Formats: sequence, C-alpha cells, structure tokens
Amino acid sequence: MRRIRFIWVGKLRKGWWQDAAALYLGRVHPLVPCEEVVVRDAPAQLAPEAKKAWEGAKILEKLGPQDYPVALDEGGRTMTSPALAKRLTGWIDDPAGAPCFIVGGAFGLAPEVLAACRERLSLSPMTFPHELARVILLEQVYRALAIARGLPYHHA
Repeated sequence: MRRIRFIWVGKLRKGWWQDAAALYLGRVHPLVPCEEVVVRDAPAQLAPEAKKAWEGAKILEKLGPQDYPVALDEGGRTMTSPALAKRLTGWIDDPAGAPCFIVGGAFGLAPEVLAACRERLSLSPMTFPHELARVILLEQVYRALAIARGLPYHHA
C-alpha cells in the first residue's frame, strides 16, 4: 500500500522530543507517505491497568481494515536494522495492507491491543520512556528505508 501509519498514545510535551520526532518524521515522509494518529492519554486518576485498558480501547478504534498492526512491546521480537529494512519493505509493498506501528503510553499496551497486532517488535531488552521509544522507532524506520533504498545513512 506504500504508506506507514503510526498510532501514538499522548502528545510529545517537551520540545526536545518534538524536535527529534519531527526530524526523523521529516526524513521518512519524502520516502514513504506517513500518517500519525495521536490517542489521548488516559485520565490521570485511573490506576495503571485501567489506563492501559482505556488507551487500548482508543487505539483499537483507530485501527483500520488496511492496517498491518505492529506493536512496540518489550516482549516483542528484536531485529537488526537490515532485518527491519527487509520486513518494512515487505509490509510497505504488500497491496493488501500497510504497516501501522503502535506505541503505547507510560504503562504499555493493553492485552487486547497486543492480541490485535500481527507482530510485536522490541526496540531493546531495556525499557525506554514512551517518548524516547517513539523517537527511536522513527529513527529506525528512517534507517530501514535508507538501507532499502541504498541511501548513505546506515554504515554496516
């Protein structure tokens, strides 16, 4: 389908997160059309599991029939940047769907969201703030596209 969707929980509130995300999104967009969907953070008074459930319901509402949902999850599969380039190219070239990366909020993704995803991807065995995970994902998507197109960004 030759596009990429991103579903994020919460706005980037700090300028440095906004700048970093904009930098990589600006590099991705000329290579592949992108759409960002931001789901509001759950109400502050909810307990962590209730927050995940609330945000999860909102995420599921945003998934479309053409989406190939990929959850960013600490229990997901890790891969090298060249391996991601190969997978991403396959997802983008699939006429039946388009990759849709999902990054949850501070407490992660609800089990219902994980169950709806076709794949789970881990950026690292370490845990990152969701704002940083968003930036790392955008950088890795750009790196994967650069690898796939032979651009001089990735030095293997």
